Amino acid sequence: MYKIDFNHPVHLYFMGIGGVSMSGLAEILLQEGFQVSGSDRQVSPLTQRLESLGVRVYTPQTAANISSDIDVVVYTAAIREDNEEFQAARALDLPMLSRAELLGQLMKNYKTSIAVAGTHGKTTTTSMLSQILLEAEVNPTISVGGMLKAIGGNIRVGASDYFLTEACEYTNSFLHFFPKIAVILNIDEDHLDFFKDLDDIRNSFRQFAALLPADGTLVINGEIPDLAPLLEGLCCRVVQYGGDSSFDYSATNITHDPYGVASFDLVKSGMFVERISLSVNGDHNVMNALAAIAVADVLALPFSAVCQGLHRFTGTGRRFEYKGERQGVTVIDDYAHHPTEIRAALGAAAHYPHREIWCVFQPHTYTRTKALFAEFADALSAADHVILTDIYAARETDTLGVSSAKLAERLREKGCDAYHISSFEEIEAFCREHCIEGDLLITMGAGDVVNIGESLLSH
Repeated sequence: MYKIDFNHPVHLYFMGIGGVSMSGLAEILLQEGFQVSGSDRQVSPLTQRLESLGVRVYTPQTAANISSDIDVVVYTAAIREDNEEFQAARALDLPMLSRAELLGQLMKNYKTSIAVAGTHGKTTTTSMLSQILLEAEVNPTISVGGMLKAIGGNIRVGASDYFLTEACEYTNSFLHFFPKIAVILNIDEDHLDFFKDLDDIRNSFRQFAALLPADGTLVINGEIPDLAPLLEGLCCRVVQYGGDSSFDYSATNITHDPYGVASFDLVKSGMFVERISLSVNGDHNVMNALAAIAVADVLALPFSAVCQGLHRFTGTGRRFEYKGERQGVTVIDDYAHHPTEIRAALGAAAHYPHREIWCVFQPHTYTRTKALFAEFADALSAADHVILTDIYAARETDTLGVSSAKLAERLREKGCDAYHISSFEEIEAFCREHCIEGDLLITMGAGDVVNIGESLLSH
């Protein structure tokens, strides 16, 4: 495999450079003195930012973009082998790295690399840790899967040995990493278009944990079911957190202010430490904060930086994000696209001021919707009213016989007021007619459902 060496900058070409992660990696390497170019299907704010920094970005992706002066090609999982550029790079016998392989190679250039994994909460926890590291003034390099106000985007290029990134399990990407500290937030059924079942997913997380060196540390949620087999035989230090005081780090006396913002008592090794005040909603974020606190303690960061960082963290884009208010209707947006995430988001909404909760949900991929159909119905039924868009196909083409109409029908069978409306314009009109003063409207999903709430607020 090609080795990235900061001491010997070369020319890298990114296929799919407009992605959140890819654009971030491109910017890191650009700042480290590498020549960077790339392509994407269309112009976006991220590609425009890169161009403003001097990166040559090609649209669309064609074979003519690939030249012999490129030293290594980086590609995303979305790039298929029949892609023109991919085939042209192969024909020129250029070294090629997947996005995950490149990220793993980058880690080798930092003494303290931190990778945050888990089915849910990666972006939020990575962002919490980012805020803490910034407060501690350790000048970290950060790659996060969302837009974080504190760093003005999704990437920060630092000048220290600290490197912080998310670690995604999809296609076993995180098995290419080289962390010194790893976090496992949770393990749930997801990405069943790649994994066979939950056991297959657990096996991948076990392999991820085993990547840690003997002087490394695994920070893990102690409430993960059947945890012992995941930890058996690990050579690294293991730190556990959870809701029980038997764990290394735990939270008690969780309370919420009138807007659902959480506070809790931090307990370390059974002893009360401090009252922690967050600036984000939901009990799930208490657990995310515990993971961030544990990592910060492993790094021996000042506790004042931990408290300040967590308090100043107000969330990332599309994570229970307040969008605005229209005629007394509050509009929130959330990235939730898995039943566990939906429960967490609607749980946070329950603590937020509201008359009734309207949830506009965009199911993400046919595979996930079919595999977790009953769980989706159970999770969504916590809302007073549910409006379902068509399923966002993403990378898929086969409908597998599942549809939003069928999910709406199942919700109605459970006694939930549910609708399936295909057109975003019709959903917007429906919301204008039915949502009244005091209601909370939450758009939810990993696709483009956010546009509905933003359009409502703009007219």
